[in-house]
Order: sequence, then structure tokens, then C-alpha cells
Amino acid sequence: MTQFSTLKPFKLRFPNGATAEAIQVNYPAEVPDALSQIGLSNPQPTLVLVGGASGISEHSMQQLRALFVETLVPLAENMGAFVIDGGTDAGIMQLIGQARAEASATFPLVGVAAIGTVILPNLGRSSPSSDAAPLETNHSHFVLVPGRQWGDESPWIARVADALSQKATSVTLLINGGKIAWIDVTNSVRSHRPVVVMAGSGRTADTLAAMVRGNKPSDEQASVLTRSGFLFISDLETGLNQVHDLIQSFLILP
Repeated sequence: MTQFSTLKPFKLRFPNGATAEAIQVNYPAEVPDALSQIGLSNPQPTLVLVGGASGISEHSMQQLRALFVETLVPLAENMGAFVIDGGTDAGIMQLIGQARAEASATFPLVGVAAIGTVILPNLGRSSPSSDAAPLETNHSHFVLVPGRQWGDESPWIARVADALSQKATSVTLLINGGKIAWIDVTNSVRSHRPVVVMAGSGRTADTLAAMVRGNKPSDEQASVLTRSGFLFISDLETGLNQVHDLIQSFLILP
């Protein structure tokens, strides 16, 4: 198995000819320097995407494609924003990568992935994990972090977002999602990052939206999140302008 020195950037080369800048970190304190070494040193508004890698209905996928193509990618490009997600070739991470490529957009799309859960394209599987996943080929940057289980990347996504946004603004968008999405939302709230919850996208997003709108929280974790004041609801069925305006409002400095 190939080993990488801490804070030594390297290039990932995908079979389709795409390339991405990458770096592996082992400790939280390394994150700012690691980002600088792969060319991500100037603070910019930052959008964090969390939620469904799977479990999204085909009907929702069609609506979400429009959301990414018509709203999120143009918004990120116009604002020069960083966009951060889990980096694998599935669900919302695949959608943002494909939409970015179709638009020939240039905003940095940063995948944060646990090293033991992914297959590195020109280097082989980084871990013997049986459910290792390929990386999405249209991401421009990858930060590889410690871990061998899905969800190990979650606190690192929040750390990378904090480091990239610094004194600029940031917002998390939750679309669909399973158990790990609860962790992602919790980490965003701990960072005092507002979370836009996409109602109508299914699973965790719908559950959280219903609780914010008055349903009884399912447990103490849910209760803490709904009382935090950091959750904001947008509805997939009401059109794209609402979520555009809500996300933009958080990314514009007051």
C-alpha cells in the first residue's frame, strides 16, 4: 500500500483524464497548512453539502439535478465560493460534480474523505475496506483524513469548512441523508454554521424539517438541534428561488 508523507501534496489522475490536487492530513492542527499547500489559502464564502449518498428517490433526483445545475453551481461560481462535501461518486456529491463539469465552472470543489473508505484512482484502494468507494472525478481538490468507517470524515468536513471560510461566511445545505447526516448537522451547529434543511428531499432532511415545524423531536440530539436556532427550512417542492435566496443571504457578509 502506498504511503503519503503528512502535508505532502500529490495529484490524483482519473481514468477520464481529469486531475485533482490532494493532500493527506492526520491531525486537526494540520488542516490550515494542508489547505494552503493545495492552493486553498484565501478565505472565501463556503458552502458545505451534506446528506444523501444513496437512498434518494428518482423523483427527488430529477428535482435535485435542477437544483444543482440551475441554482447551486451558478451561485457558487458567481460568489467565488468554496464548496465542500464528502467527495465520493454517489448521490449529492456526484450531482454537484457533474453540474460543475457541465457548466465548466471553476469554483473549488473540495472532497473531504476518510482514507480508509475510498479508492484512489491512480494508486489503488487505500485500505482493504470491502465497501471502499471511488472518488467523484469532477472535484478539484481532495483532503484525505484518518478513518476506516463511513462518518469518520464528518468532523473533518466541519474543520475544513471553518479553515476555508475563516472570517468569511459559511452555510451547510442538508439534502436527504441517513444516520451520518445527523452527525454532519451536529458538527455544523457546533461550529455555529447555519444549516439549510431541504424539506421534500427525504429521510433525515424531512425528519428535521418536520421537527423544526413543530413535530415532537425524536430524541435529545434532535431536540438540541431544533432548539439551536441554526436550522432553516427550504422546500424542494416550492421552487429554486427560495433556497437560492436563503443560501445567498448566509454567504453575503452583513
